[in-house]
Amino acid sequence: MDSSECKPHQKLRFALIGNEYQTRKSVAITHILDYLRARDAEVLIDRTYHEFLTHDQGLDIACTDVFDDGQFEADFVVSLGGDGTFLKAAERVGSRGIPILGVNMGRLGFLADVLPSEIESAFDEIYAGDYRLESHSVIKLEVDGGTLEGSPYALNDIALLKRDNASMITVRCSINGKFLVTYQADGLIISTPTGSTAYNLSNGGPIMVPSANILCLSAVAPHSLNIRPIVINDDSVIDLEVESRNHNYLAAIDGRSEKLRQGSKIRITKAPYQIKIVKQRSTHYFSTLRDKLMWGADSR
Repeated sequence: MDSSECKPHQKLRFALIGNEYQTRKSVAITHILDYLRARDAEVLIDRTYHEFLTHDQGLDIACTDVFDDGQFEADFVVSLGGDGTFLKAAERVGSRGIPILGVNMGRLGFLADVLPSEIESAFDEIYAGDYRLESHSVIKLEVDGGTLEGSPYALNDIALLKRDNASMITVRCSINGKFLVTYQADGLIISTPTGSTAYNLSNGGPIMVPSANILCLSAVAPHSLNIRPIVINDDSVIDLEVESRNHNYLAAIDGRSEKLRQGSKIRITKAPYQIKIVKQRSTHYFSTLRDKLMWGADSR
């Protein structure tokens, strides 16, 4: 999906969400603020991140306003951190369709793929309208026909997992009302294409290109060696029932854990919205795979 060109001298509004645990990355945020100030942009900063920058780092931060949680309106969201920070930003954007630019302050970033050295060129492309927008699908968790108190939406994955000291769990899985299999494992991961290079990949699941309209079910440490990941259409309805010896288990929604009781009926479906991610013209998914996963590198 291509962007529409910004109007000349258009005043844009940016909401910044950052990782307050990265203490040595203040140079990048200073550079971003200087750039946006020169463009006469409105800059909103997440309150927790703003307090970290001003109190912990002692920076003199000038911004238009601070905000809490998802209480902001902006033309773009800028995620400053790794993929975990990006997922937090996506949760706060939700269904509002605000494009997210991910600046990578961490080590291995598939979602946050703009390097600190590329910040200025990335913003230049936004102001010139010369960037790409990728739409990434989201999945939703329902429990007993209702939603959780926290956000039920995941950009990467939803995983049902045993508790720390528990034995494996049993997960009965049906797809579109048809019984698939009963997993006996430490857990089960339902991954979007976006999340295929995350928890799914570390458990032997396949890499799925972001534009693919599919989901993958991958067992975590399955008891049976003939259980393999399976890819299904992303408009499928996934129904799950879990049994556990200690009568409860965890549901991890993009890493946010909720404790659920045995006997709860779980349903996972495609969310009614997508997350829009800003991509530079020079970046391509396959080259990112080669760089991040070091495909083709000779280790001899």
